[in-house]
Amino acid sequence: MNNKIATLIAAAAFAASAPALAEVVVVVGAKSAESSMTKEQVAQFFLGKSSSMTPIDQVEANPVRAEFYKKVADKDAAQAKALWSKLVFTGKATMPKEVADNAAVKAAVAANPKAIGYIDKSAVDGSVKVVYSAQ
Repeated sequence: MNNKIATLIAAAAFAASAPALAEVVVVVGAKSAESSMTKEQVAQFFLGKSSSMTPIDQVEANPVRAEFYKKVADKDAAQAKALWSKLVFTGKATMPKEVADNAAVKAAVAANPKAIGYIDKSAVDGSVKVVYSAQ
């Protein structure tokens, strides 16, 4: 019986220490004309296939970035970076602007009506409008 209790305690401790996956939302400025987008539309901006909006990326070290690319573009962060590197090298696109965190993304999209970014859902406030939720 003591082994079962010890195993349950160890499992609970492990679960508590595991990082929770962020719920990532795609945002534009509160005054932007956009109101909703599909996963495919969002992916087009962040994979360099459309230039009608300016993508704002979070830095590579931010776990929200990895979660975003996995859920929206079906790519890991390294695959997305390789894709962008190819586009830049061939002169077809310029890398998205990288910012440090959720607050910097909100500031960037609030300041530019053509900007689009992604943040953790918990960071949403009145300065931005959610156009897609990556479940």
